[in-house]
Amino acid sequence: MPALPSLRDSIQAHGLDAKKSLGQHFLLDPGIVARIASLPGDLAGRSIVEVGPGPGGLTRALLATNATRIDAVEIDQRAIPLLTELAGHYPGRLTIVQADALTLDATTLGPAPRQVIANLPYNVGTPLLISWLRQASAWEKLTLMFQFEVAERICAAPNDDAYGRLAVLAQWCAECEIMLRIPPGAFSPPPKVDSAVICITPHAAQPEPLLFRAMERVTAAAFGQRRKMLRSSLKPVGGEALLNRAEIDPTRRAETLSIAEFARLADLVAA
Repeated sequence: MPALPSLRDSIQAHGLDAKKSLGQHFLLDPGIVARIASLPGDLAGRSIVEVGPGPGGLTRALLATNATRIDAVEIDQRAIPLLTELAGHYPGRLTIVQADALTLDATTLGPAPRQVIANLPYNVGTPLLISWLRQASAWEKLTLMFQFEVAERICAAPNDDAYGRLAVLAQWCAECEIMLRIPPGAFSPPPKVDSAVICITPHAAQPEPLLFRAMERVTAAAFGQRRKMLRSSLKPVGGEALLNRAEIDPTRRAETLSIAEFARLADLVAA
């Protein structure tokens, strides 16, 4: 088999350019993709799901680790020939899955222990994260790149301007930490904002689906009208009576509640 061409040569040979409609910004810096691939630690025996590999820059870095299996999920059919060529150099380790990650149950792709490591397309990052949090017990770790402001929203603390529904859902299910900030110049084309890589490590105990749906309802109501007092914003899920049962002052606002207080509310709504 001929030698694997460089990433830039592969992109040029296949005429692949980033598509704005798909939220694509290709990450081509080999040093940065190697750092991202190293963040989860030892990947021996792990199944890795990568979403939005594009031309395969991060995919190459993941293949350089000792991960057992990598499933690269790509919706853009223009990238499939390039990725298939890459897979040919790593028989049995890299599988290309042409699919929409928003409608795919990624837990079916490889055996546990499994992780997601991905430079997520900007326009689908948040819904993908929430879908993976719903099945957090299936994942050992999620190492994900977002726009920096989205990363801040995931990791924000109560009383922080960025604290909202995303922070509550993510931190209720997992430990969340910003590991790496990446400037626009590392991408082609450069986005208008910085990006950040977050490590999300699910807690050992995870909420049942019914409880997760209750938390989604509570946080949607609370932060849907975040400037209002909770007795008003939470009316759709029980309002003042619910808050009194949870021993939470009805005059408080959503951004002041801790994760534990939201958990008390979700428990009561689920019950």
